[in-house]
Amino acid sequence: MPILSFGSQNINIITGSKRMTIRKIWKHPLKVGDRLYCYWNLVSKEKTKIFEAIVTDIELINYGDLKSNDELAREEGYEDAKEMVREFKKMYLEPLKDSDVFQIIYFEKLDVEDWEGEKIDEKAMITQRADILFDSGKYDKSVLCYTAALKFDTDDVYLLNKKGDNLSRLGRFEESLECYDKALAIESDNEYIWNNKAIAYLNSGNPEEALKANDKAIKINPKNTVVLYWRGFILEVLGNLEEALQVYNIILNIDDTNPEVWNAIGDILTDLERPEDALLAYDKGLELCLEDSQISAVAQNRRGNALLELGRFNEALNCYDKAISIEKDNPSFLLNKGVVLMELGEFQKAENLFTKVLAIDPNNEDAKILKIECLENF
Repeated sequence: MPILSFGSQNINIITGSKRMTIRKIWKHPLKVGDRLYCYWNLVSKEKTKIFEAIVTDIELINYGDLKSNDELAREEGYEDAKEMVREFKKMYLEPLKDSDVFQIIYFEKLDVEDWEGEKIDEKAMITQRADILFDSGKYDKSVLCYTAALKFDTDDVYLLNKKGDNLSRLGRFEESLECYDKALAIESDNEYIWNNKAIAYLNSGNPEEALKANDKAIKINPKNTVVLYWRGFILEVLGNLEEALQVYNIILNIDDTNPEVWNAIGDILTDLERPEDALLAYDKGLELCLEDSQISAVAQNRRGNALLELGRFNEALNCYDKAISIEKDNPSFLLNKGVVLMELGEFQKAENLFTKVLAIDPNNEDAKILKIECLENF
């Protein structure tokens, strides 16, 4: 039985909306009625079977005509013909000639009961593919897969929750909330789904409803640190800083090893005009996140802000330098360093930094104003 393999650009093959593919003609060309074994990434170690199919039609096309056909390229899953040609050059070892013949293969997916080869759990296969795409941040593709998997079981809570997560990340909040509501109608005591619903409300600009959903999650499990963290964040957005601080302290009583909790506490203490306490919190957060350079950059910047507030300018400068050594083009870090240089009377150096910020972000109003102030103090 002929075998066809498909890459990630062919994700629509899982949903059933893709029913054709293009291949250079084989020594024994495919013909109508042939059965196909279809796999993901056959050349890799994965070799995951997708389905079996039957060829319904065949068209022939020369490479010379194919290589400029954007419409066919998009049907095959590419952005345009240029991208298709680049991939074909990787796929076929010998240089392609305009006279080379390709087959446009049309097929219909067969029901598992009609397969001749080994049968698979299609729902499990599609779910696995969706999870891989989700973990790699390809939310537009993974939501298609979760939708396809749900056709096998419309009440699968895991799939409904994951589809909701995808839709939320894509900014499709109403659809996301519908998924969570359906999942909660089946499993009303799932604190994680209630919390995900809260996050969707929060990201859609509705923190009041977010807090109500978070209340449900907290009622189910008042010691869930993930749910508590989001509760603190929601309270911050609502401006309830003292309540948020209480929530973060509850988390610390359960687990005091999360640097983001310490940093969140530092942010609140800064807003509450308690810079010395904020500095202690940032120091603890920095101590815990030294293994993560990206978090460390943010932590160094936060610590610098607290030191600047306390008038400890040289220490603040050292923090900003450390942050910039990790993220050299971060406008906020550069701007903050420029401010502390101004406090130290280093107007020329500060002006250079504000110029760099404007090169990165020409519309940065703070940098424009501060640059003018520096020029007036040369």
